[in-house]
Formats: sequence, C-alpha cells, structure tokens
Amino acid sequence: MKQTVLLLITFFALHSLHAQAQTSGEIEIPSKLLPYSNPLTDTNRDKPVMEISAERSELDKEVLRRISDIYRIQVLAIDAQVQGDLVQAETYINRAFEGIQTLMTDYPEVQNNRRFAELYRTVMAEHSEFYGITEARRETEGDIFEVQEELFSEQDDWIAEGYALPDNLTINQTDVPLVQNQHVNRHLMYYTLRRPDVMERWLERSEYYFPMMKEIFAEEGVPQELIHLSMIESGLVPTARSWASAVGLWQFIRATGAVYGLEVNWWVDERRDPVKSTRAAAQHLRDLYDIWGDWHLSLANYNLSPRGLRRAIRAAGGVEDYWTAYPYLPRETRGYVPGYIAATMIAMNPGEFGFEVEPTGRTYQYDIVEVDGLMPLEDLAKAAGISLQEIKDYNPELLRWATPPGDKYPLKLPVGIQDEFIAAYQEIPKDSRASEVAMHTVSSGETLGYIARRYGTSVRALYETNEGLNSMIHPGQRIVVPVAPGSQEQIATNRPTNSSGSSSGQSQRQQVQAPANTTPVTYTVKSGDTVGHVAEWFDVRAWQVRSWNGISNTIRVGQRLTVHVPSQHADYFKQIDGLTYAQKQEVERRQRSGENIYALRFEGDTTTPSDEIRYTVRRNDTLGSIARRHGVSVSAIQRANNINGTTIYPGQSLIIRR
Repeated sequence: MKQTVLLLITFFALHSLHAQAQTSGEIEIPSKLLPYSNPLTDTNRDKPVMEISAERSELDKEVLRRISDIYRIQVLAIDAQVQGDLVQAETYINRAFEGIQTLMTDYPEVQNNRRFAELYRTVMAEHSEFYGITEARRETEGDIFEVQEELFSEQDDWIAEGYALPDNLTINQTDVPLVQNQHVNRHLMYYTLRRPDVMERWLERSEYYFPMMKEIFAEEGVPQELIHLSMIESGLVPTARSWASAVGLWQFIRATGAVYGLEVNWWVDERRDPVKSTRAAAQHLRDLYDIWGDWHLSLANYNLSPRGLRRAIRAAGGVEDYWTAYPYLPRETRGYVPGYIAATMIAMNPGEFGFEVEPTGRTYQYDIVEVDGLMPLEDLAKAAGISLQEIKDYNPELLRWATPPGDKYPLKLPVGIQDEFIAAYQEIPKDSRASEVAMHTVSSGETLGYIARRYGTSVRALYETNEGLNSMIHPGQRIVVPVAPGSQEQIATNRPTNSSGSSSGQSQRQQVQAPANTTPVTYTVKSGDTVGHVAEWFDVRAWQVRSWNGISNTIRVGQRLTVHVPSQHADYFKQIDGLTYAQKQEVERRQRSGENIYALRFEGDTTTPSDEIRYTVRRNDTLGSIARRHGVSVSAIQRANNINGTTIYPGQSLIIRR
C-alpha cells in the first residue's frame, strides 16, 4: 500500500514538473540558481540583464527537465517493485541515484533549488527503502559546514570597522596572489575575531596533514600554497561530507573523483583517502589552471561548474577575471576565493595573527600490510594492538565492518608495528578469512535489497547465483551470496572501476541503456588519451563512456570505444576519431568558451591547428608534467627543442609535436 501511494504522489509531482517545463512563460525562476547581480556595480546593466534573463529561463527549463526525467525513472522503479521485478527495480533505483549525482555535477548550484531538495529526499528515501538502510542519513558531516553557512550568510553585524592587517605581517611571494580587499578582510575577521577556535583546530590538523600534501603537490607541479584550500573545503577532516554528497579532505563529488581514479563503491570511498584524494586534487587544480591560466579563476572553477563560471564572466562583460565576475557569482563562490586567501595568509603567518601553534611531531605516516578481503576490522585491530577506531582513522576510506571482498587489500597501520601485526594476523582463525561465497540465513524483516547491500553485491547477482529465487523471502531461508572473484557477478556494480573484470562483469556493465535520439560512433584510443579526454571531445560524461564500454578508467592504445552522441550531430562527432591531438584540444577550447562546435569542419580547414603547438613553461613545470599533459614523451620534447638534459625555466617557449 505504501509503495502504491508513493507511486501516485511521484506521478503527480512528475506531471506537474513536466507541465511547467513545457510552459516557458510561467516558470518560477529560483533566485539561488541565478548569477548574483548588483545594480550598483553593474555598469553594463541593460544589455547583460536581458541576455542573462533569457539564459536564466533556459537554465531553469533544463534543470526542470532533468528533475522530471529522474522522477520518471522513480515511477518506473516503484512500478517494477509492484510487479515483483526486483532486478529491474534495482536498475531504475540506481539510475535515479546516478541521475541526481550527475545533475549536481553539471549544476552544483542546483542544491539550493527547492524542487531539487524534494527530489533528493525522494530518491534517497526509495534507495534506503529498497536496500533496507535504517540508519539516518546524515545530510552533512564535519564542522566546516557550520562555518560555511555562517560565512556565506548575508549577516554582517559582527564585522568590526576599520580592520587592518597586523603591522609586522610579511606576505610571502606566492604563485596564487594573496590580495587584500574588503572581501578577504571579512574572512580574516571571522577567523581571527569571531571564530578563532575554528582556525585553531585547522592549524592543529594542518600539522598532521600538510607535510604529506606539500610532497604530493610538489610532485604534481602545483603551487604548494594551494594545500591551504583543504582548510576551507573540509576543515581538514577526511570524512567530511557535504549536503551535495561531496566527500573528503578535498570535497570531491563522485563523478569528478572518478575522472581522477578515486574509487567509490559500497565498501570503499577513496575520496576519504588522504593521499589518493590529495593527489587527485593536485591534478585537478593543475588541469583547471591549464584551462584558465589564472589561479583565482581556477579556484572558482573548483567550487563552481565551468558553465556557471562562464555565465558570470559573460555577465561581467566577458573579462576573464575573478574579481570582475565576483558580483555575478553564486554566493558560495563569492566567498570561496576570499576564504582561501584569508586561510592561507593566517596559516603562513599564524603568530602574526595571534595563533600559537604547538608542534606535536605527529604527521600522517603509516606502513602498509596486504590482508585478505572480507577481513573484519575488529580482528585486524586486535592483531595490530590498537583500537577499532584507530584502524578506521588510519583507513578512513573503508566504509564497512570489513575489508572489501576480492583481492588483497593494502591496510594502513601505525609505523613500527608491521612485524608484530603480521605474526598476529597469521593466527586469526581461517573462518574469519574471505571465501568465494557466503551462506546467508534470512532474518525477519530482511529483503533481497538489504542482503545485497549487506554483502556489497546486487539483487541481480543474488538471482543469478540462486536458482529459483523468488522476490518473497522468509526467515530461516538460506541464500548463497557471491562475494569474491570467481562468482558470476564479482560484486556487480560495487566492484572497483580500476580492477580488470571478467567477461561476465563487463557484459553486465555494458547493458546500460543508451540515451534516446542518439547514434553510436566509434573512437580508437590514441597515445596519451584518457577517459576524461574522450568524454570532453564527445561532450558526454566520463562515467557514461565507462558504462557504455564496460571499462574502468584504464584504456589502452588501439582500443575501440563506443560513444552515443545526439543523432542530429552524428556527422560532426564522426570526425573526432581522425583528428590530431592539437585539433581535439581546439575542440575542447571551443566547447569551454561556449562556441557552436557542431559547425566545425576540419577537412581542408586551413585555420585548424597543426600537429605542432607552442607551450610557454610555467613555474613548477617539469618536462615530465608537460609531456603527460600533451600526451607525448619527454624524449619527443627534447628532440623537438634540441634539449639534452631536463632543465627548463619559466617563460621558455617549447615546441610540442604530436
């Protein structure tokens, strides 16, 4: 009865949204979705306001269409449960879940939309109901979000007049300009006068994490002062989780994290891994700087979608400058760069701002020991001679009571106890170790969805493993659950995307339905290509490329990928496979600048970039990082520029040949 009522409610909500999406003149435009406009500072107000109004209307309709589509999938999910088809229901439930994640990826500001908030609750409620999740879902986790709510509010009654920087402050030379203005001063006052306790906690945590972060940022060729961005992202809490499901020290959403190899499944969330997420953040920041060539804009893009940032820049007259676009940015992004600058100033000069940092000598270090899959963390903690909480603190990416099923897992342990742990580990009883299948005895109130979630597998895998299994199960019934390599499903959609799967696992992922009104085109992988590159060139999402081809983030030269593109533009996308790398870079550039890429024709186009480009060396660049960025070898750059060693200098012009 409850499912039928929910089905009717969802249907009427969907019908209402669909009607609004079709009626362009009567759509209410949520103000939180729109660029901020200040009539006192908008000197080009008349024309931009007209253009922005039309753009707002199109944006609002697009968001409504996406919300409508996800509601439609919800209806199908509930209807499949009514019909007893739990396999199909699971497919729809996960598609709806992915849909809201993708919508937040494409339009981060949508989280302030009331309709999206209702959709989010509906999708998460159905997901919890299907998988038997009884614990309350936390909307946020971490003290940073209380700070952000206060800082991003419009309440400024606590601001002190005439605030000035300390007299003896020395601003170090940095690659990211540490400007001072009224916006930065507001954050400085907050951290030093209103909530110094917040900055004190961050400075204490920075002693622990910053040495590791500095090392990684140096390896990736990214300005080391950018490690301070983690302060305003998460407050340096690895388990921090935002309302929009951004997670970890660097607050990656699932889709962006996947582009940089961060695995997320029922067992593991590598966005919470301090080392892996820090390297991903450094690479992401470097990629953003390659796009904008300006660190303030790159930081804004870290917080806001490229579409939203471009919209603010256009509203500001087209000048690619953060402070010029500032009045047109969403409220959160207006506070983001000033917040970073203020936190960096204080962290680099804590004494001058009145903070006393007592060195603890504790830094984020560990030893690694490979252990079996499905090893209970409680047993591993006992073998290590530490508490269960300590082993979770060393391995914050682990989400469940045990290590993930499958191959060996690299468990992080305190430095110096490796030998003692290995000796104790060998004594753990065999029945506590992993097996290929588990026998589960059904308890009262359990569902197939709950059992699948409990073991990190899928309802489909349970049906395939248990012949004659019915959707109605009863207490005492015994069910075979596949939990390790060798089973038919190999933990289904929860298996890591960076592991090489069997044919059965790949065929399952390839069953993802292609979008309507699309045509499949083929692309052959070239040297230096990544899944993220291919997604950019074909104007799709990286997760779609992986899903359509049943692959992970790893692709090989010569591999043929299928990409589904809008049928009306199929002829354009068929060109991509034959383009040079420089030509594909031009496609990316034009996409990001909002140009009509579908009009591009490369055959006989004398304006098309050749295989040779000029690159100006920037600070912290290395030949290795430049070669990686352009998909060539170090030796190729050396030959093209008559360089014998690896020494390069900022401002040097290099020829890059593909």
